[in-house]
Amino acid sequence: MTETGKRATNATISDLGIKNSRAHWNLSPKELSEISLKNGQAQLTSQDAITINTGKFTGRSPMDRFIVQDEITNDTVWWGDTNLPFDDKKFNSLHEKVLNYLSNKEIYVRDAYACAADKYRLNIRVVNEYAFSNLFAYNMFLRPSDDEINKFSHEWLILNAPGFFADPNQDGTRQENFAILNFTKKIILIGGTGYTGEIKKGIFSALNFILPVERNVLPMHCSANIGQENDTSIFFGLSGTGKTTLSADPTRNLIGDDEHGWDGDTVFNFEGGCYAKCIDLSQEKEPDIYSAIKEGALLENVSFFNGTNEVNFKDTSITENTRVSYPIEHINNIAIPSYGKNPKNIFFLTADAFGVLPPVSKLTKGQAMYHFISGYTAKVAGTEAGITEPQTTFSACFGAPFMPLHPTKYAEMLGEKITSHNVNVWLINTGWSGGEYGVGERISLKYTRAMITAILNNELENIEYINHQVFGLSMPLSCPNVPDEILSPINTWGSQQQYLDKANELADAFNKNFKQFAENANDEILTAAPKRYQ
Repeated sequence: MTETGKRATNATISDLGIKNSRAHWNLSPKELSEISLKNGQAQLTSQDAITINTGKFTGRSPMDRFIVQDEITNDTVWWGDTNLPFDDKKFNSLHEKVLNYLSNKEIYVRDAYACAADKYRLNIRVVNEYAFSNLFAYNMFLRPSDDEINKFSHEWLILNAPGFFADPNQDGTRQENFAILNFTKKIILIGGTGYTGEIKKGIFSALNFILPVERNVLPMHCSANIGQENDTSIFFGLSGTGKTTLSADPTRNLIGDDEHGWDGDTVFNFEGGCYAKCIDLSQEKEPDIYSAIKEGALLENVSFFNGTNEVNFKDTSITENTRVSYPIEHINNIAIPSYGKNPKNIFFLTADAFGVLPPVSKLTKGQAMYHFISGYTAKVAGTEAGITEPQTTFSACFGAPFMPLHPTKYAEMLGEKITSHNVNVWLINTGWSGGEYGVGERISLKYTRAMITAILNNELENIEYINHQVFGLSMPLSCPNVPDEILSPINTWGSQQQYLDKANELADAFNKNFKQFAENANDEILTAAPKRYQ
């Protein structure tokens, strides 16, 4: 056994159960990039970042994510299609197989942590089969100092073995790939998939259980930034709603772009980096992300222009889920350290392809909890393969695949914090107006930015509001630098009756989706549901 690199004096790979391996500890991004290139697992791009192909899996595999069902999780996890139970004896057996697989190999070990707020810090040790996966862990988790590494001990362990394939008949998995969380042993097993995102989402899922259950902290799938007056804003939104774009504000500092905790005093980043989508990326559209793609960044599943090493960001031949990971320090406008005070404003972003929801509206606490649980947006043609017409999409808490508890638990925590800290909650529709997709037009990004700026400048506080006919949302009658006529969406349609019919249709979709949560929801949440216009 050979072990090289920076590590605590008492740290050894054999303590984890891995034998006779050549282990490289805490290598630099440059070293990991060079090894990936040397091993033929990566290519160098014209921007000096490396790019890799993750193989069969270019995204998460939700049906192959499991949680070990034991004394800790049995009565707390919301079991179902999102949280699939796994037998603890099967886990122990699979754990041994993965350890044996990683033995007698060249492997890469990373000491890192999650949660920028010190009192919630979660120390993580990541063992990777591939150097590029270890680079991803370096980019995405928070990075301890050399002094901290010298005395580092981990609480959670991630064993990442893309080349190990499970036998479903023996191992209890659905197919050859798997991502399994064990809250008793504090181990995450990942195998059969090269998609690096499983590594960060494993820890996100763990924190989504640990923080609310053990620490009374609300975990959130959101971005966050902070203004010059130390005012914090939070942005929730699913893919395609503008979460990354709108939280990247030249007048504000980015706390983080994806995963945060809120304890009642502080909003803090879980991560030390960003994992951004690259589809159709350009310097003009997303200057921050584009300029962050440099030495140390890791691109995934992108293609080159023929005969060059210049990335063709429009090319979706491998996948539409092209990605790049990079340390948050690759962005200029960041908050140091990665946390801020209690938020003043929370934004729920939705891309409503049905042209029903207003471009900006203010929510009551009950409405905030209802829409948080619903997590609505719409997918339109071009966002995913096979989608030719708008599809309603609901993802509880804007991050259903990573939420081990019942969504009402997170929503009630959100409601308590909204009340305790007098937070304003806004629903921002970045989708369509003047008709549904194919008839109306997408709401101008210029107008959306103007609405958010007006809110941040307190310019929507002392103006007149009216309630939406179906959803009951409070809509401002005016907003600086936004035409008055678009603020009430019924006014933008050619036929008011057609609008109300479509609004009723969307309300029905909301109510149908919410039936699965209704039994656990309180009256304040239930009364916030949309009501059909008669």
